[in-house]
Amino acid sequence: MFFKKSSSKPDIKNIVTLNAYRDKAYLFKNDKFQPLSKLTYDTSNFITSYLSNKDVVSTTVRLSRSIPQEDIADILDIKAYEELGLDQANRYIVSYFEAETTGEERLFHVFVAEPEVLERLYASAKQQIKYIDLIVPAPLLYQVLYEKEILQPNDTHAFIYFTRNDAFVTLYKDGQYVYSKSIEFSLEQIYEKYCEIIGEKADEKKFYSVLELEGLKTADTQYQKALMKIFGEIFIHVNDILIYAKRAFELDVVEHMYIGSENGPIIGLDEYSQNYLGLSSSVFNFNYRVNNDEWYIDQLQYLMLLNSLSYIKAEASVVNLTMFPRPPSFLNRASGQFIVSTAAAISLGMAYPLMYLVNSYINDAKIYALTIENDKLTAESNKYKQILGEKKKEIAALDENIVQLKEKYYAKTTTLTSIYDKKVNYRLKSGLFHMIAEELSLYDVHIEKLQSKDNVLWLSLVSSEDRKLTELIQYISEKHFSEINQIDIELIEKDPKSDYYKGLLKVDLR
Repeated sequence: MFFKKSSSKPDIKNIVTLNAYRDKAYLFKNDKFQPLSKLTYDTSNFITSYLSNKDVVSTTVRLSRSIPQEDIADILDIKAYEELGLDQANRYIVSYFEAETTGEERLFHVFVAEPEVLERLYASAKQQIKYIDLIVPAPLLYQVLYEKEILQPNDTHAFIYFTRNDAFVTLYKDGQYVYSKSIEFSLEQIYEKYCEIIGEKADEKKFYSVLELEGLKTADTQYQKALMKIFGEIFIHVNDILIYAKRAFELDVVEHMYIGSENGPIIGLDEYSQNYLGLSSSVFNFNYRVNNDEWYIDQLQYLMLLNSLSYIKAEASVVNLTMFPRPPSFLNRASGQFIVSTAAAISLGMAYPLMYLVNSYINDAKIYALTIENDKLTAESNKYKQILGEKKKEIAALDENIVQLKEKYYAKTTTLTSIYDKKVNYRLKSGLFHMIAEELSLYDVHIEKLQSKDNVLWLSLVSSEDRKLTELIQYISEKHFSEINQIDIELIEKDPKSDYYKGLLKVDLR
C-alpha cells in the first residue's frame, strides 16, 4: 500500500533547508540566508530537505483524458506497482505531477520512496525538529529555476550535479522535467577512483582542496592527469545517457549543459565537457556569498529555499515525499477533538431539552459520513470490477487459443502416428504373397485368382480334393492366428466341367 501524507497550513516565519546526507542546514530569516549550527523544534520554521536521485524510483504513466480526476490518484498507485515492480506487501511514499501535454492522453511523472530509507536518513533530524514539511526529489529542484525565470524555458537543458553520496544527470525540455539518471561517480567515488589510479591512499582533505580550488587546471600534473581520466570516463556515461534520452523522449538536441557540485564549481570542467561532448557548457552557480568564512553554498540549498517559497504559495506545484508532517493544530488533533467534544457533551447534557435534537444531528452526521465512505468504496469496487472484467476477457481469449492449439496438436499427433504405423507396421505384400505360395504348395492347392484391399485378401483356390482345401485353412488358422483377425472360406464346390474343387477364401489380416 502507499503511505498517505497529510499537510496543514502553519504560521510560517522562517525557512530551514536541510541536507540530511551531510547534516548541514541553512536558515532563511529576515531576507538573509545563513548557516544554521543546530536544528531546534520551532513550529514557525518551515523545514525543507531533498532526496538524492539514487534513493528515488520514478516512472512515467500515460492515462486517457476521459478518466475522472477523482480516480487519477488510485490508478497511478496501481500503475506505479505495475511499472516499478513494487512489493504488494509493503507501503511506499508516492507523489506525482502532471506534465503539460496535448492529445488524447495525459502524462504523469510518478516518484516513489521507501519509508525505510527516509526513516534511516532523517532519524537524527527527526529527534531534533520532530517534523519535515517538504522533501523534494533532487532532480525536481531545478523546476523552480524556470518558474522564477532564472533560466529561460525555450531549450533543452542538461544538469550534472555531484554530491558526496550521489551524482546525477537531469534533463529539462522547454522548462519541463524529462528524465534523470544517477551515475556511479559521486565525489566520494571520484576520490576512491583517484586513489586506484595513483596506486595509494591519497590525503582526502588535500584531494578535495585541489578539486575545489584548482580543479582540472591544477599545476600538479599527477592530479590533472588522474582527474582528466576520471572525468573522461564520467562523460562517456553522460554521453550514453544523452543518447538514450534523445531516442526515448524524442529530443532533437541538447542546447546547453550546467555542471556543479556541492563543494563548489570544478574549475575547467565546463570547458573539458564542452570539448569532450561537443555541448555548450557552463558552471551551475548562483555565485552568492554568505560570509567571509564560507565562500560557497551548496546550490541545492538555494534550490530548496526557492522550492519552499513555491510550495508555501501553492502546495500542488512541488512534488513532496515527506512522511514526517508537522503535528496538526489543536482542533485538528484527535486529543483536541476529544476535549472539545467532551466539553460540548457536558454542555449539552446540562441542556436536557436539546439532547434529542443533538442526538439527531449526530446520527445525521454519521449517516452523512457513512454515505461518503460508501460512495468511495462503491467507486473503488467498480474500478476493481472493471479490472476483473478485463482480466476475465483475457482469460477467455487465452482459453480459446488453448483449444485451437489442442486441435492443432491432436491433428499433428494423428498424422505422426499414422506415418509411424505405416513405416513400422506396414506389411509388405511381396512377403505376404511369398508366404501364401509356400503354404499352398504344401497342400497341392493352386490359386486361380487373387485380390486384395487394405488388409483383406480374397483367394480363388483350386485343388484336386476338397479335403486339401479344409486342411489348408486349418493350417493357416493355427500357424498365423496372431496375424489374422478372421479366415473364412465362403464356398467349396466341384467344377462340373472338370474333376477339380474350387473355393473362395477370405483372409482378414490384423
